[in-house]
Amino acid sequence: MPSHKYIFVIGGVMSGVGKGITTSSIAKILQSKGFKINPIKVDPYLNVDAGTMNPTEHGEVFVLKSGLETDQDMGNYERFLNTDLGDENYMTSGTIYKHVIEKERSLGYKGKCVEAIPHIRDEIVRRFEKATEINKSDISIIEIGGTVGDYQNIMFIEAARVLKLKNPNDVLFVLVSYAPLPAKIGEMKTKPTQNAMRALNGLGVQADMVVVRSEGAMDGKRKEKIAISCNVMPENVISAPDVSSIYDVPINFEKDNLGERVLALLNIKKKSKVDMKEWRAYLKKIKTARKKVKIGIVGKYFDTGDFVLSDAYISVIEALKFSSYNQGAKPELSWLNAKSFEKGANLSVLGKFDGILIPGGFGETGVEGKIKAIEYARKNKIPYFGLCYGMQLMLVEYARNVLHLKNAHTIEIDENTPHPVIDVMPEQKKILETKDYGGTMRLGSYPCIVKKETIARDAYLSAGALAKAGKKHLIHERHRHRYEVNPEYVEKFTQKGMLFSGVSPDDKLMEIAELSRDIHPFFLGTQFHPEFQARPLAPHPLFNEFIKSALRGKGRQNRVDSRR
Repeated sequence: MPSHKYIFVIGGVMSGVGKGITTSSIAKILQSKGFKINPIKVDPYLNVDAGTMNPTEHGEVFVLKSGLETDQDMGNYERFLNTDLGDENYMTSGTIYKHVIEKERSLGYKGKCVEAIPHIRDEIVRRFEKATEINKSDISIIEIGGTVGDYQNIMFIEAARVLKLKNPNDVLFVLVSYAPLPAKIGEMKTKPTQNAMRALNGLGVQADMVVVRSEGAMDGKRKEKIAISCNVMPENVISAPDVSSIYDVPINFEKDNLGERVLALLNIKKKSKVDMKEWRAYLKKIKTARKKVKIGIVGKYFDTGDFVLSDAYISVIEALKFSSYNQGAKPELSWLNAKSFEKGANLSVLGKFDGILIPGGFGETGVEGKIKAIEYARKNKIPYFGLCYGMQLMLVEYARNVLHLKNAHTIEIDENTPHPVIDVMPEQKKILETKDYGGTMRLGSYPCIVKKETIARDAYLSAGALAKAGKKHLIHERHRHRYEVNPEYVEKFTQKGMLFSGVSPDDKLMEIAELSRDIHPFFLGTQFHPEFQARPLAPHPLFNEFIKSALRGKGRQNRVDSRR
């Protein structure tokens, strides 16, 4: 039986250089060659998971099927490989230290002095090896977060070094570096990459391959210079210039024969012919899209200083792109700060969009601005898609302006509201009293029954994404929220035209809310996060339907009557 292979991806020079996309791209290339790939993300933070990390600092929290809250790179892995990943594919320093300390407290080390080396290091190695067993994969690709030289990731690099020592022919190191191209000099500089390699050498690791990010493609002379200075073969220096789409990266890597070089270094042969036909077809859709669809995203993470942090909503953005390209349309996404509408910004700006989307979130910042935007979209028949918090606020708006329930709200914002249309379930309230907030979150994949003759059912049915549950149709979607639609108000909503088209199998939890097409072209919200399951080769059904509705209504902005 062939031995398992490991590829470690380590960053040099600076953060944000593209380790996650490099890891995803290598995984995609090797998958196309017939190998079962197991991507792992290592976060050096002491957080136990990514759930408490601020999106404005760390980017989106991506939720796995199991409910584990992880780094956004896990989303990239799933999207590139078109697969669901498990808990074993994500680890933080916090999880490692927590496990070792708990084991020590229960005398798992039988009275020995517990130290970073060997105990922390060996626990990391154990987890790498365990992940391969669980996934029964051929190759593990492990992205070590941070940059070489950081104190935080030293233990993980040390674990990788030891794994290489134990399996010298089965472990490959890839350094992802950056080569600046100063405008005033006009020459690509390789010294930062050389210094990064030296820092890695100082930890006892020699990279076998160097992926060099830069504004433009790297010429042969620069490749030779890095090869000689960094002690790698010239053919193992891979150029990674800026490209128009991250999904072009695997194809671009193959221009330098990255896949063949990796297989040669690991001494393995490809299992099948290279087949990226579907991937190339998707890239063609991106390049040939001619129609335009204008989508306004109303959020609260769009004013972090003088820049827009779109990483906080990366899965939503990608899901919109997948469905747009699938319809032959090029998405034009605009970030709209909800707080500006609270301060009196003219809502008529929303009239120029073909669709309005409000993503998930927490807290009171920008809430009233979002509610105003929802009301405008509803009254002016602009397709509206609300995700999680976006659905909850959609119901708050409807309760206030259609049900005429004055001061209706979610108790997340107003605990004293006379009409808590969004509330915490009774069993959750007991947990909240102990301030165990994590225990009240609904995380991960849950089943949902989709009702007949609804927009939601038609969308899932057209995508072939419905499973049978007796005489009912079932879907599974991922959640990340604490509050739910208050069952005491469901009948009131229904009487006024709001249809709960998706419900939990026990009918207690409202999962999808919508208005019928004879009332509004697309006014729909989901309690779950459909963006987490959107893939380039499998766009999400609800995003597809949203984009279709937006395209059907193109030009509506010229007919919007903002006086309504």
